[in-house]
Amino acid sequence: MKENQRHEPTEDYFHLEDLAMKTAAQYFGEELLYYLGVEQKAVAIVPTESVHLEARKMFQDFNYELEDGTWLHLEFESDPIQIADLKRFREYEAATSRTYQVPVITCVICTARVGQIRSELTEGLNTYRVKTVHLKEEDADVIFDGLYEKIGKRETLTKEDLLPMLLSPLMGGTMPNKERIRESIVILSKPGAEVDKEELIKMQAVLYALANKLLDDMDLQEIKEVMAMTRLGQMLMEDGIEKGMERGVEQGLDRVNTLNAKLAEAGRTEDIIRASKDKQYQQLLFEEFGI
Repeated sequence: MKENQRHEPTEDYFHLEDLAMKTAAQYFGEELLYYLGVEQKAVAIVPTESVHLEARKMFQDFNYELEDGTWLHLEFESDPIQIADLKRFREYEAATSRTYQVPVITCVICTARVGQIRSELTEGLNTYRVKTVHLKEEDADVIFDGLYEKIGKRETLTKEDLLPMLLSPLMGGTMPNKERIRESIVILSKPGAEVDKEELIKMQAVLYALANKLLDDMDLQEIKEVMAMTRLGQMLMEDGIEKGMERGVEQGLDRVNTLNAKLAEAGRTEDIIRASKDKQYQQLLFEEFGI
């Protein structure tokens, strides 16, 4: 055979190569792991090829870029942190870090009713950790008592007075969370708060976000009804009406265009002209064509 003459690998070649690799893997597992410092024995050879195709959105609570370039991922938990939660946070971090090429830290903010807080997960050689914030020792009742006292004396509520109130749903105390959020909304609606309208809306938005995170559906519905009376609620309603009107106009135009196309295909140009002037006749045509 000449030096430059080559043969393409045959099917038998690939079969033998596969067999050799499997044999090597088996022996490696049975005899050589020990010399690499692995104290446990391998009990089986498991697949090395994983096919994973998945498209889904991973919704995180809040993400922030910090001064040093690190991203801070905030999560709110009203129930004890489970292993499944830590695995979910770890997945968020890995996906975010890989996508945006940034280091990520997860901070879990726990409500007062959360007892023992789990912050670490160890699997294999890796230990995954989250930072936890627990405001259990802070008393929401004291916060509201101070606010009521200032309101009773007709004193101005400053931003420094109001900011702790926004975090009251995460604190200890006897007042139920629904009432804390409701009272916070009411206090923000009173005259005398030393914040401008833009900041007031931001504060209302924080309460709305916490209500979504911490309340059940029934309590949340009550809070939405109270929120509807605020400036934020009015803005959300106006935005919803505006978008609804836009969708209605678009759907109406699509419906008319579909009807005109069908009439044109049928050679009924006179009906197109008549329908543009006679809405009742246009409705009959919609029904005729099932549009």
